[in-house]
Amino acid sequence: MKHLIVIVGPTAIGKTALSIRLAQVFGAEILSCDSRQFFKEMNIGTAAPTSDEQAAAPHHFVQQLSIHEQYTVGDYEKQAVALLDQLYQKNDVAIMVGGSGLYVDAVLKGFDTFPEIASEVRQTVQQQYQEKGLAYLQEQLKVLDLKYYEKISAKNPQTLLNPQRMMRFVEVCLGTQKPYSSFLNQKQTQRNFTPIIIGLEAERSVLYDRINHRVDLMIGQGLLDEAKSLYPYKDLNALQTVGYRELFAYFDGQESLEKAVENIKTNTRHFAKRQLTWFRRTPNVVWFDYTTDAEKIVALIQQKIKENAHSA
Repeated sequence: MKHLIVIVGPTAIGKTALSIRLAQVFGAEILSCDSRQFFKEMNIGTAAPTSDEQAAAPHHFVQQLSIHEQYTVGDYEKQAVALLDQLYQKNDVAIMVGGSGLYVDAVLKGFDTFPEIASEVRQTVQQQYQEKGLAYLQEQLKVLDLKYYEKISAKNPQTLLNPQRMMRFVEVCLGTQKPYSSFLNQKQTQRNFTPIIIGLEAERSVLYDRINHRVDLMIGQGLLDEAKSLYPYKDLNALQTVGYRELFAYFDGQESLEKAVENIKTNTRHFAKRQLTWFRRTPNVVWFDYTTDAEKIVALIQQKIKENAHSA
């Protein structure tokens, strides 16, 4: 029986260190599902695994793309599942780690299939966003797919503030002449592995302290210079993320550097809160305090692998 050990939790909680320890114990390879770490130009601001960490265990989907490349969660699903098929020929265990819940779900459950959208439609929607703003996209979605608008308003209102997601919803509605929601949950994907999902958590005050400390470390490591080198490309989708947007505002003269750094900390804390909300809704997660000894987590995983083998 094949197993995929999935390590989830908020940013700055210690997922990378645990994944490396588990990879060493199980002789397994690691798939990153942190969508911010896919891009090679974004190193410091995404806390990508260091060269030493990558040398400690084989990693995949870390800094394999350029910010200039288009890459979707559907692309990730196809590539990750294909890679897992290869890895399972050598080892019955693989490890996936990261805080991008949508990407975790895509690998575990499959991703809904959408028709190809004409580039002219996509460009039109992008232009509408640039000219008329986010509120216009929200109104568009309300008209084109009221059911879905009401659902995300009630269950995940932060999505309404995400320009990339909102543009995607509207372009699908316009490009297919059907509601976005009509393409959801159409299939139940079968996977050839059994997931064991481990969540790391901490008291909110502890997590926030860890986030603040990490941001200070990033600044000390040269995040400002990294962001400056990416500033000419600030409108690319890959760079619409915490840690860069705030520094771009500083370069634009909208904020002081001190305020920009404070905004990174605040927005990262909000991001961590959304991650926790997502993963708390994920079924069958076994939660551990971030200080738990790795050997205790190893023992639980070994026990679950035995139980699954017996029940197969």
